[in-house]
This record gives sequence, C-alpha cells and structure tokens, in this order.
Amino acid sequence: MESDIKLAVLIDGDNIPSAHVKEMMEEIAKYGNPTIKRIYADWTKPTLSKWKNVLLENAITPIQQYGYTTGKNATDSAMIIDAMDVLYSEKVNGFCLVSSDSDFTRLATRLREAGMKVIGIGEKKTPAPFIAACDKFIYIEILRQQSDDATESESSDAAKSKSSKKIDVDKITPNVIKLISTTVSDLADEDGWAFLGDVGNLLQKKQPNFDSRNYGFLKLTPLIKSIGRFEIDEIQKGKLKLIYVRNKK
Repeated sequence: MESDIKLAVLIDGDNIPSAHVKEMMEEIAKYGNPTIKRIYADWTKPTLSKWKNVLLENAITPIQQYGYTTGKNATDSAMIIDAMDVLYSEKVNGFCLVSSDSDFTRLATRLREAGMKVIGIGEKKTPAPFIAACDKFIYIEILRQQSDDATESESSDAAKSKSSKKIDVDKITPNVIKLISTTVSDLADEDGWAFLGDVGNLLQKKQPNFDSRNYGFLKLTPLIKSIGRFEIDEIQKGKLKLIYVRNKK
C-alpha cells in the first residue's frame, strides 16, 4: 500500500514559492507517508519571512544554510548531503525532491539507483533532465490550479464572476496521442484491449511528467475519451470497476 511507503520530503526553499505548500503536502500524501520534512534556505534573508507560518502549519523543519560564496548555491549542497545521509540511514523507502533546479538531476538518479522511489515537484520551467531523472514529476502550477478551482467552487456567484486567473493547460498534441496509442499497443492482449491502470503506469515510466491534469482532466479515463481515437470498456466486478482501452481500428 502507498500509505506504507515512508517518504523524505526535501524542499529547496530558494527555488520554490511558499504560496501552495499545503496543496503540495496533500499531493505528496497520495504517494506515501512523509516521515521526514525539511526545507533548506538562508533564513536570515528577509524575503523568506513569509515561510514562517507555512512551516509551522505543515510541521516542516527549516534547515539553515548560509551562502558562503556569492554566485554559489550552498542550499543545493546541503540538501544533497542530507539526502545521502537519509538514504544511508535506511529510514525511508522514497524521496520527494521539491525544486525546479536541474542541479538535483544527479541526486535523483543516484537515489533511484539505490532502489528509492523518487517524486519530483517543481514549476513548469523545470529542465527536462531533472524531470526525466524522477519516477514521477508533478507541476506546482497544477496544484495551484486545483486550489483555485476549489476556492472558486465554494465562493458566491458574484465572486465567481470575477474568476481567478486560469493557467494554460497543455494541448493534446499528435505526439501525446501517439504516446498513449503506442502504450496501449505495448500492453494489449490478442484482441487489442489493455487494462487502463497498466497503461497509466507505463505512461508514467515513459514520461515522468505525464499527468492528465496537465491537459485539464482530473483522471486518465476522461482524457482518453476526449481524444476520440480509443475504445473504452468498463466492467463492474462487485464494488470494483475495471476499465480497459484499445486503439480504434
């Protein structure tokens, strides 16, 4: 079970906005139990004062790291050293690295080599190598949008008319359709059907930042239905609904 997975959550405080940490921690809880929660920054900087309440509310431990040399990121080094210490302590089964910085690419690769599950969280500006080095990568903008949508749905009609700023969802390009199609083919039985859960897992392995929410859909099923190039078959087995998909002939 996912709840049995113990995660170390390490946050690059110099590189991540404080506004949606609550939503971020709720997202992380879907993949395991965050038993270690640390954030790294030079807390003597006045610009980081807004983090104080956020850290208290989410029980995140701040780690002080002075910038010893101008132009060098000491925070990255401290976070990497801590990550290796946690790895060798054998207290966790996985890591969540929260940053948009490509400097953590090698760390993510090393942790996965050691058998750790690695989840990355960062902004859409995150370089591709860091994304590819993770098992799964989640964009902060998506979590921010979910939060805004929830707030909007609870607000009055008058407030809704003002409407919060929407982020641009990614377009479903021919490359995305091809990725899904080939993944279905990779897993299909002799009749062309593939179990949707397996399709989702393989899509994640092929492209760690693949997320139906990037395209404006909460789940994979409505995303695939919207494309119109696939057949969907839903089988009810007791309380379970099994969903299968195949390419249209």
